Amino acid sequence: MDPRRQVPRTDVVLADPRLQDAVARLGRPAVKAAVGAAQELVRGGRLSPSEVADAAVAALPSTAGGLRPVLNATGVVLHTNLGRAPLSRAARDAIVAAAGNTDVEMDLTTGQRAKRGRTALAALQSAVPDAGGVHVVNNGAAALVLAATALAAGKEIIVSRGEMVEIGDGFRLPDLLESTGARLREVGTTNRTSLTDYEKAINPATGFILKVHPSNFEITGFTSEATTRELSALDIPVVADIGSGLLAPDSLLPDEPDAATTLRDGADLVIASGDKLLGGPQAGLLLGDATLIERLRRHPLARALRVDKLTLAALQATLTGPETPVWQALRVSAEELRRRSLSVLERLEEKGIPVTLVESVAVVGGGGAPNVQLPSWSLSLPQRYAVALRTTATPVVGRLAGGSLLLDLRCVPPEADDDLVAAVLSVA
Repeated sequence: MDPRRQVPRTDVVLADPRLQDAVARLGRPAVKAAVGAAQELVRGGRLSPSEVADAAVAALPSTAGGLRPVLNATGVVLHTNLGRAPLSRAARDAIVAAAGNTDVEMDLTTGQRAKRGRTALAALQSAVPDAGGVHVVNNGAAALVLAATALAAGKEIIVSRGEMVEIGDGFRLPDLLESTGARLREVGTTNRTSLTDYEKAINPATGFILKVHPSNFEITGFTSEATTRELSALDIPVVADIGSGLLAPDSLLPDEPDAATTLRDGADLVIASGDKLLGGPQAGLLLGDATLIERLRRHPLARALRVDKLTLAALQATLTGPETPVWQALRVSAEELRRRSLSVLERLEEKGIPVTLVESVAVVGGGGAPNVQLPSWSLSLPQRYAVALRTTATPVVGRLAGGSLLLDLRCVPPEADDDLVAAVLSVA
C-alpha cells in the first residue's frame, strides 16, 4: 500500500491532548510544523502511522523561547557560549513575577512617575556602600561606551598599552573606545607603565584616565603598573574597568579587583559586569561619584543602553537573595564532586556504559581569574558520546581532552544528576 495513504490527517493528530496543550504553550505554527515533520517520516517509511503524535510531542521544545536548557559539564563555571552565569532560583522567580505589568517606573502611593528600577539600584548601592551613585546598562561594554561618550567624546582617554585588551568575539578595546569619538592616548609599554607615563600624557584635552583589569590573560616577569590609588592623585577622573563583577574582596580570588576596594583606592567610576562573578543577569554596572553617575544617567545615550524590567528584577534578586549558583560552583569541594561522580559512575556501569573517573581541573571562565585552577573530578566517556549528548533531548555539554569526553559535575546542579544519567543512557 502507498505509505502516503497511511499518513494520519493533520487535524486528527492535532486533536491529541498532548499536542493541544503544546499549542497553548508554544503556538499552533510550531506544533503543526512538528506534526508535519513526523508525517514526512511516515511517507519516507521511517515511522509508523501510529507513532506520528508521539514523534511530534518528542520533537517539541519545552518552551517557545528557542533557547534550550543545557547541562554545563565542561568544568568552566562562567561559560560564555552557555550564557555565563546561571541565575539563582530567586532571580528566576523574580523574572517571572516581573513579566507582567509592574511598578518599574511608578510610585504606587502617589500614582506618579518614579525613578526607573529604583529598588534594584538601591540594592546595588547597598551592596557597595562606597559608591556615591550607581547606574545599570545592558552590559559591560555598554557601560564603557557610555562613560567614554559622556566624559571624553572629542577628548583623549589615557590608557596603558599593557591594558589594550581584546574581549570576546574579536572585539577590541581600542576600537570600542574610538567608536565613541574619543581619542586614545597610549602610554607606557606592554609590560611596564609608570605613574610618570600618565603624568606626562595629561593635557587640556584629557577626558579621563582608564584603568583596565586584563582579566583574561596575565603578563609575568619584568612588569610594573601604576595603581588606581596612585592614579587618583593626578587630579584627573579615573575610570576603572574591573570586568568580572566582584563587588567585594573574595579570598578565593585574591588577584581579582573588586568594586569596593577600587572605589576606596580613589577611582571616580568603576565598571563591572553583572553576569560574571556576581552571578546575575547580563548587565553593565556603573558605580562611583554621585555627580558623575548622574551625568551618565542623563546622557541621551543612556536611554538606548538601559536595561529592561526583567534584568532589573533579576539583578535585585541576585543582590539580595541567597548564594548564587556561581558562588556555589566555585566553592564546591573536590571531595563532594568525587562522591557525586562515583554515584553517577556506578549507575552508568550497571548499564554497561564504558565510563571511568579521573581527576581534572575546572576554571572560572568568563574572561576572569585565568590563574585560578579548581581541583575537580570528571567522568570520562569515549569521545563519540560528545555530539550525541549535545543533541539529545536534555543537552549535556562536556569537554574533550586526550581523545575522551570529560563530564565535570561542578556546574551541574545536584538535583540534575538524574537528568545527566538519563541523557547518557538515552544515547548509549
